[in-house]
Parts: sequence; structure tokens; C-alpha cells
Amino acid sequence: MNLSHTLGVVARFSPEAPAITEGTCTLTYATFEDQVSRVAGALAKRHMLKRGDRVGIWMENGLEFLPVLYGTWRAGLTAVPINNKLHPKELAWILENSGAKLCVVSPDLGAKLSELPAGTALPDIIATDTADYARLLAGNAVREVPANPGDEAWLFYTSGTTGRPKGAVLTHRNLMFMTHAYYADIDFVDHRDTMFHAAPMSHGSGLYAPAFIAKGAHNVIISGSFEPERILTAMRAYRQVSMFAAPTMLTRLMHHPLAGGGDTRNLKTIHYGGAPMYVSDLKRALAVFGPKLYQLYGQGESPMTITGLTKAMHAETDHPNYEARLGSTGVARTGCAFRVVSEDGRDVALGEVGEIITRSDCVMQGYWNNPEATAKALRDGWLWTGDLGSVDADGFLTIKDRSKDMIISGGSNIYPRELEEVLLTHASVLECAVVSRPHPDWGEEVVAYVVKQPGAELTAPDLDRLCLDNVARYKRPKGYRFIEILPKNNYGKVLKTELREKLMREGE
Repeated sequence: MNLSHTLGVVARFSPEAPAITEGTCTLTYATFEDQVSRVAGALAKRHMLKRGDRVGIWMENGLEFLPVLYGTWRAGLTAVPINNKLHPKELAWILENSGAKLCVVSPDLGAKLSELPAGTALPDIIATDTADYARLLAGNAVREVPANPGDEAWLFYTSGTTGRPKGAVLTHRNLMFMTHAYYADIDFVDHRDTMFHAAPMSHGSGLYAPAFIAKGAHNVIISGSFEPERILTAMRAYRQVSMFAAPTMLTRLMHHPLAGGGDTRNLKTIHYGGAPMYVSDLKRALAVFGPKLYQLYGQGESPMTITGLTKAMHAETDHPNYEARLGSTGVARTGCAFRVVSEDGRDVALGEVGEIITRSDCVMQGYWNNPEATAKALRDGWLWTGDLGSVDADGFLTIKDRSKDMIISGGSNIYPRELEEVLLTHASVLECAVVSRPHPDWGEEVVAYVVKQPGAELTAPDLDRLCLDNVARYKRPKGYRFIEILPKNNYGKVLKTELREKLMREGE
């Protein structure tokens, strides 16, 4: 089934209900449905896009995101939502790799495309403040193009240790399964519910929008930078509020004065994930918000849906294993299975650490045009996540480490190899290694260890400018350390553990 079908159903029985609000502007479900049908018509007829073609969506959170997303699906096309924090060079690579025929962008992001070198190949670009976008909304309305369950719906680009993003192919079946799993495990949803979109809609928040749209709920977009006061104030105006938050967002919310003394009775659920959450912070959040937290564990290749720690589990303070459970990511989601295995795929003993693998109808079809990476990740029907964890006798999964050396800062994934490859383009850099150090607000931050070429003159600002010219600002190292030699083992592999320990000894 085409995912946009659920919108059409709601628009028929509840046309005047509020569908999307940003600031003082609200679209009803009838208007939302009309815009989706017209966007689909313009994409198919004006822009001549054919079934299965890819459409990039590089937007900040805004009123236009969901009509473009659903309009893409309505026309039988594949959406490629792209992190709005990325550097234009990273955007250009994703558009080229996905073969996108068109990309819709927010005005501020569109202006950044002027930073790209002359001659950079890009598809047609439509900024939402232009006449071209107005013509999208003025297209001839069309009916939905039927979709098979295995048709591509969303290319979710997630970085890897190769330094280049990989496009996880999420099908209509994947996203419909994820939507049903929301109802099965997290909350019942109906027209009385509100979904706050404060996290990026190109990722977790947008992935959960279909669960609310399918039930006629109200999607309220909190645009701009993340400001706890705006979110906590807005909670007073809406009923049964749910929102997705990275742990750093949840931490900032619970520390704001309004959270402790304000009215949060309208808060229904905060589902959080994407990075570790410390038990002490969880206890504080529960004291502030009450038993309204749901922890989810997933990844782009199996979005939002591997394990979950329910609201009831968060509140079960008298359970003898309460502390351990708070430190876990919960149990397998409905319809999902996971195992913890050794390198040869054998289950490890309870409590022992191994790689987490999972299978369900939420697992991706594969990586876009990357059969080698697909074969490595998908084996005998199981997705090998690259995350290390252990499982206890009650089936609770605890993540121990990330085997791919991924750094999570502010809920965003940062891959050291990507930064190392950029740093090594500098003529004065001989070797480098990127690691993380703890940060009280962002969870982790990036530090680069650099070995200079003999006799070279090189400063931290030189490297900072190089990174800013090639990757998103949030990825760049927050500190540089110049050393004579990188620690290595007998096989020549850099010992990043020693570098992390060195940072801890420095106390910085």
C-alpha cells in the first residue's frame, strides 16, 4: 500500500481537523491532502518524474516538509530526506549517489548551494520561497500511484566507516510496519493527539509522523533551533503531546526551570533514542515529567524499531532489577527479533558481549547501489547492526559499545573515518586519528590527534577551516592535539583506546 493512502482516508472523514501547524499557520487535513495531490501531479507531469525516481528533501523543519514527503509518495516516487546540518558538498554527494532527479530545499539551505564549486553537478533545485514551489502546489491533482510493499519509499542516508554515507533503502512495508509497531508498543493514537516535531524531520521525528497522520492527529512543527522554553511553553496550548527527542534534548528539557515548575500535564510521551542515556539523568527526567518516557533502540537500517523500554518499565521502581533495566534499551519490539552473537554468528551466553543482530519487517531492503555493504550487513535474513551489547535472562538488551567507533554528539552520528579522510587531504598532515571525549551537554565531542609532516607548519585553525569547508559544522573536531606518533598495535592499527585514555588523564 502507498503510504499516502492513510492521509487520503483521514482527509475524507475529518477534513477540517488540524493536520500541520507551524507558528500561527495551520493546514487542515483537507488542505494537506489537496497540497499532496497537487505536488504529486506537478512532479509527475510538470517535472516528468517516473515511478521509482528519487526526490531529495533538504529542509529545515517547516510547514512544507510533510506535503513534499507525502506528495513524493503519492506520485509513486522515492523520498530522500537529507540532514539539514550537512555541508553542501555532502548534500551534492548524496544527490549524485541516489540519482535524485529533483531536490526541494528550504530558502536558507538553498542559499548555501552557492558555496559549491562551479560546475558541481546538481539536479533541479526548488526552494520553497520561489515561484517554482508555488507551481508545485498549483499542479493538477492526481490520484495515488499504487505501491507494492517492497517498493522504495525512503532512502535513509547513514554514514559508515568507509567515510561515505550509505543509503538504507526503506520500503513502504518497512515504514508501515514501523507505524503499526508504534501503536503496538508505545501509544494508542487518535485525533486528540499532538506530535511535536522539534527534532529533525529528516530523521526520527519525521519517521514517526506517519503514525500520527494515519490517525488524524495534529503535527506541530517547532522550527528553528532547539529551545526548551519554546517547547515547554507550547505544551500548555496543545493536548496529549508526544515528541521524539535525542537524549541531549531530553536532558536540556528537564533542566529548564519551566520543566520543574511548569504545567506539563498535557505531555503524553517523550520517546527518546539515538544515543546512550545515563541512569542518573533518566531518574531526574522521571522525577520532572513523570512516567511518560519510552526509550527506543533502532538505526537507519531498522528505523526506530529493534527494542524498547516501555513507560511502565521506567516506572517500575520496586523491581529488583530496576537500575539495570533503566540502563538497558528494553526488550524486543512487537514483531521484531534480536540476538547477541559472536563473529561466527553463534549466540553468546547471557550477560556476555557480542554483536547485536536483528530481523523484522522493519529491516531495510539493502543499501542503495552498494551490494558489497548490503552483503556484509544482511546475512541469512539478519541485519548485523555493528553495535555491541549483552542480553540478560529476562530479554533486556544493554548496549555496551559501538564496534564502528561511531561518535554520537547531540544525538547526531559522527564517524571518525570521514573526518580523518578530510584531515589527511591537508599537505602538512602525515597521520591522524579522531576519537571522542565526554561532554556534559552533548554526550560526546570530537577530538583529532594529528601527526605533522616533518618540518611542516600547521595550526588548529588551519585544520578547522579545512573541516568547515568540507563537512557539516557539528562534525568538526572541538579540539586538536599535535603528537609525534600515533600509538599502534603490532598490526599497525591505531590504538584509539589509548588516545581516549590519554584525553581522560588530561582531564579536559
